[in-house]
Amino acid sequence: MEVQETRVQTDRVLTIPNILSMARLAGVPLFLWLILRPEFGGPQSDGWALLVLALSGVSDYLDGKLARRWNQISSLGRLLDPAADRLYILSTLVGLTWREILPLWLTVVLLAREAVLLVMVGILRRHGYPPPQVNFLGKAATFNLMYAFPLLLLSDGSGWIASLAAIFGWAFAGWGTTLYWWAGVLYVVQVRRLVRADPTTD
Repeated sequence: MEVQETRVQTDRVLTIPNILSMARLAGVPLFLWLILRPEFGGPQSDGWALLVLALSGVSDYLDGKLARRWNQISSLGRLLDPAADRLYILSTLVGLTWREILPLWLTVVLLAREAVLLVMVGILRRHGYPPPQVNFLGKAATFNLMYAFPLLLLSDGSGWIASLAAIFGWAFAGWGTTLYWWAGVLYVVQVRRLVRADPTTD
């Protein structure tokens, strides 16, 4: 189901929610550098990488909540929030796959969904429609994956904590991947309905 937003949308740029989203975006290259340091002869910085990922999750929650509470929903924010989500997922996939924590097949499955969504966005633009709004299912999928990735990173060790992190990490990864594709299918259905209803396609 589409997320319906009844509050007034603004074109302001410098709002607290937008600044939080910008900070999340700035954390993407930092996170990727921290997670890949051991692969290039540097010290392991998984703890710092987990901290950056945790702060990203907190800011993801806050920017949406504050935007709604303070009536600071903006056109820029609608672009920044999903962009930050996807870039964190992409950077985590790259880092964890490079370190062989994630299997290549899972990375391909998740990236294939992103490719499908890019095609749908292109079709919408060709017909004069904006990108699809984030729906509840898509958000739930992202939250599951954002829980899964730090747990899987934590599982790259020894001891009972690593073993427990692997169990819960793979559970969240399975749920998140399933929901991620389910949300993708709903986007495809939504795009198909819009295109069929477009009189210019006749």
